[in-house]
Amino acid sequence: MTTEQAFPARISIVTLGVSDLGRSTEFYEALGWQRSAASNAEIVWFRTVGSALGLFPADGLAADAGIPPTGEPSFRGVTLAVNLKSPEAVDTALTTAVEAGATVVKPPATTSWGGYSGYFEDPDGHLWELAHNPFFTLTPEGRLDLP
Repeated sequence: MTTEQAFPARISIVTLGVSDLGRSTEFYEALGWQRSAASNAEIVWFRTVGSALGLFPADGLAADAGIPPTGEPSFRGVTLAVNLKSPEAVDTALTTAVEAGATVVKPPATTSWGGYSGYFEDPDGHLWELAHNPFFTLTPEGRLDLP
């Protein structure tokens, strides 16, 4: 008999609060991300490998969570990350992000742990890491395959 886990170990959706839904949508589309047909005038969805990214007006997202809006985003101890197959893929992805309107926060460089990593901010200040970790395997679909 299989028992279903009460709190499954997965992340289904990451929703980013944004100040300008149109501008943010254009940014992620310029990265080459596919907008879902489930999108509407209030929320935009993007398909990602194994999950979805949602864009929702920041004040509305705060209201949905039952908390007061904080105004401009600030670093809250969270980053989003995309792991890539090589340092060259990190550089290419960062170039694509910058061309789409991202701001480089930390240029990619070899890390103390033997990988290669850099950071950028999207148009709303959400911090993204692009990384190559030679100790992590990626599946053919690009999913992180942790031991």
